[in-house]
Amino acid sequence: QVQLVESGGGLVQAGGSLRLSCAASGRTFTNYAMGWFRRAPGKEREFIAAISWTGGNTWYADSVRGRFAVSRDNAKATVYLQMDSLKPEDTAVYYCARERGSRTPFVVVTTNPDFTDWGQGTQVTVSS
Repeated sequence: QVQLVESGGGLVQAGGSLRLSCAASGRTFTNYAMGWFRRAPGKEREFIAAISWTGGNTWYADSVRGRFAVSRDNAKATVYLQMDSLKPEDTAVYYCARERGSRTPFVVVTTNPDFTDWGQGTQVTVSS
């Protein structure tokens, strides 16, 4: 099991930026793809970004593509989500999670996601 702790959320005006961090501890972090998700009030959880275990591949949902960027620093066991051009509809609790399988092919990670070890989430609120 990997313990994940998200941070970096807060209140920002529309058009602003935030950088979320997801610090991992426990099980080896480097062999797993990582994902970012969000849940807005009254809505289902949304899969918004993923990064391969090598860091060489990334994927984004249409709702955030071009505005958000995921990255990882395996030496620091941390995954980041840079969020730019934020919109009020980005308001949600943001979570990171670990892909269940070690070194899962990235095409599988994005088409048949199976994530585990969820963090506690960090609130992002974007005011208009």
